[in-house]
Amino acid sequence: MLAYLLFFINVSLVVINSAVMSLIICLLAIFKLIVPIKFFRRWITYSANRVMWLWATINGVILRATNDVKWDIKGVEGLSQDAWYLMFSNHRSWTDIVVLCYVFKDSIPMPKFFLKQQLLYVPFIGMACWALDMPFMRRYSRQYLLRNPEKRGDDLHTTRRSCAKFKHIPTTVVNYVEGTRFTEQKHAKSKAGYQHLLQPKSGGIAYTLAAMGEQFDQIIDVTLAYPENTKQPFKDMLMGRMKRIVVEVELLPIDEQVSGDYFNDKKYKRQFQLWLGDVWQRKDAKLASIYQSSPQSEPSGEQTEMPVVLKKEP
Repeated sequence: MLAYLLFFINVSLVVINSAVMSLIICLLAIFKLIVPIKFFRRWITYSANRVMWLWATINGVILRATNDVKWDIKGVEGLSQDAWYLMFSNHRSWTDIVVLCYVFKDSIPMPKFFLKQQLLYVPFIGMACWALDMPFMRRYSRQYLLRNPEKRGDDLHTTRRSCAKFKHIPTTVVNYVEGTRFTEQKHAKSKAGYQHLLQPKSGGIAYTLAAMGEQFDQIIDVTLAYPENTKQPFKDMLMGRMKRIVVEVELLPIDEQVSGDYFNDKKYKRQFQLWLGDVWQRKDAKLASIYQSSPQSEPSGEQTEMPVVLKKEP
């Protein structure tokens, strides 16, 4: 009964927190929309980021107050709120967004997530994300581009235009390389050879690097795990059952391995895919070590001997 009572309380608090903060950001967005002055718009973006910081802080207070969590955080030293970062992470649960924003809120600029174009029209959420300068993307499928070749390159142009506003304000751009949350069903279907991860997709991160790679100071590679709550971490968190959260950070340089013409240079494209595959192999090994050190955790999938083949992007 206590767990279900905590679930009701936590859901109510998170919803209220999100609704109030979204409303404040939406009010800021109205001023940003009607006053076309660059300096004023930058101030609105800064203010919206502070509201997002407050949202993350309150979520962290709720999490800590209702869960007896052991935090295992490594590698966040040396980060700066005055730098530009590209962050990518494995994607286990909706809990990931709450954890990432809370853990990094005082170390780096507030994260910006690439969002689907359709979310722009969702009441409150769309306007709030627009006020926060989160990029809205319209990705075209391979089939669509074959039927409409004149659209080729439009999505990259849109990405560059969306990221142009980050040139003057330190920013963290977040990319979930797997493209979706991990589930047992998706893991079985993926057949990528990873024990605890889905197949990484190189196209999304390549678009981000092509759009603003010269602006990034470093890449933040985050490995997230909930070793004692592997089945339903978000529900467990809301019910006060979250036991341990692991956040391991590896800083990667912006060098020749991630600097090139992914879309026209086939040799570089293959090199980039091999680089990302190597990063994902290391991440999978980290997760295996984390889960093995937690006797109460359950393995996420069966280890296979399949070769790792990155999914090709259009």
